Amino acid sequence: MRVARDLASLPYARYLQPFTGALEPGDDHSEIHLDDVEVDEAQAGGSRFSESAMTAVTFTGGNFERVRLDDVWISRSRWIGGSWAESGLLNVTILDGVLAGVQAYGATWRRVVVQDCKVDSLNLRGAKLQDVEFRDCDLSEVDFGGATLNGVTFPGTALRRARFGRATVKKLDLRGARELDIAEGWDSLRGAVIDSGQLAEAAPALAQTLGIVVRDR
Repeated sequence: MRVARDLASLPYARYLQPFTGALEPGDDHSEIHLDDVEVDEAQAGGSRFSESAMTAVTFTGGNFERVRLDDVWISRSRWIGGSWAESGLLNVTILDGVLAGVQAYGATWRRVVVQDCKVDSLNLRGAKLQDVEFRDCDLSEVDFGGATLNGVTFPGTALRRARFGRATVKKLDLRGARELDIAEGWDSLRGAVIDSGQLAEAAPALAQTLGIVVRDR
């Protein structure tokens, strides 16, 4: 998926207007630009953002449950904690950001690119991800337990202590991940694609999952 690397490249860039108000539950925002602000403990559940941009924004805590992002471009922003449970992301790009301790269980992500980001302890349990790309990211302790992964890829990304327990996999491609450390759920990855080098590194974990005893004489 191709992504815009700068604000001016967005097809709706000239229509964007600075947003300086407060985020409120259920609000509908279109063609707005949040820039260089800190948003602490916002209560914006059920709100919607479309054809909008966020740059250098820090979200700390807060309630963003059931928020909808549609055609939103996000750069150099940080999410620290907070609940984004059952949120919906469609045609969203997240660049050069940080997501730490975010609760996004039950979310729906479709056509989403996360690039050059540090992601730590992101909870995507029970989420539905379709055509999602984690590109050149560092992912630590991300929980995909019970999630549905369809057309998800990880080129250039390091996965550390990733959890896939009870996940449903459709077209999951792990080739190109620069590190593949799966803490849980090898048995849920039936149908996933890995390369031969990853297979060699994963062999001990796969043997343990299958109950195979490896014993040299």
